[in-house]
Amino acid sequence: MSPPNQLDAALGSGVLYVVATPIGNLEDLTARAAAILAGVDLIACEDTRHSRRLLDHLGIRKPLCAYHDHNEARTHPRLLSRLQAGDSIALISDAGTPLINDTGFTLVREARAQGIRVIPVPGPSALICALSAAGLPSDRFLFLGFPPRSSAARRAFFDQVAKEPGTLLLYESGKRMMATLEDSAAVLGETRQAVIARELTKRFETFLTGTLGDLHARLSADTDQQLGEFVLLVTGASGDEGAEQEREEARILAILCAELPTRQAAALTARITGGQRNRLYRAALTCQQAEAQTSN
Repeated sequence: MSPPNQLDAALGSGVLYVVATPIGNLEDLTARAAAILAGVDLIACEDTRHSRRLLDHLGIRKPLCAYHDHNEARTHPRLLSRLQAGDSIALISDAGTPLINDTGFTLVREARAQGIRVIPVPGPSALICALSAAGLPSDRFLFLGFPPRSSAARRAFFDQVAKEPGTLLLYESGKRMMATLEDSAAVLGETRQAVIARELTKRFETFLTGTLGDLHARLSADTDQQLGEFVLLVTGASGDEGAEQEREEARILAILCAELPTRQAAALTARITGGQRNRLYRAALTCQQAEAQTSN
């Protein structure tokens, strides 16, 4: 492969490289990625201090530009201007493949819209790393990013994907992992099979397999397993499982609607089953209207 500066010269314009970097083990950086980082004019990264450590490890001295959620709107016009002027830029994240739950979508979209070449440089990704070694179905999966921080929002979040047949993948921090396991078990069911992939490619890498209820108990009993960065993988819903959940929600909702106001019955059903309150309220209204038509 030609060095990045020679390639840029051949193209006659700037190039944006989207470069995957290690998620833990620095030896996972590809030779191509290292060569591109050494050859570009500028490296756009989330945290310049974090990225400087990687570059120091590689013996690379290049200008860095902070590019993250908080400065994206004012920074990407400057990056686009440099690309239009013929500079080559590498876009990296703190770890893994850029744009996978990270800043960069707007820059890539606008670069392409302006005819600037965008070249992916593939490599590490925590979600693919976890999926490849988890032993769960991988022919269909849904990446969910980070779940919401509040319990109510998390339960609504899981309720929206409760019937998804593909394997669910999400990221979580150590300080919220226990709460996320509790809420996912409440909504998806304690017996749903899952895998926790912790500290991938690092010294304390761990894979734990079991039901959501089992995994919550195991982490409760071992606080060391609550530390670090996590990927949670949950098997998708079977057709029977989704139908059973619907029947149970309908049964409880019907009982409560006979005794309580519609909104209160829906709210209580949501608390009991982990279902989404708004959806259950709509179901209660539909049931109420059907009963009114029958009585007439």
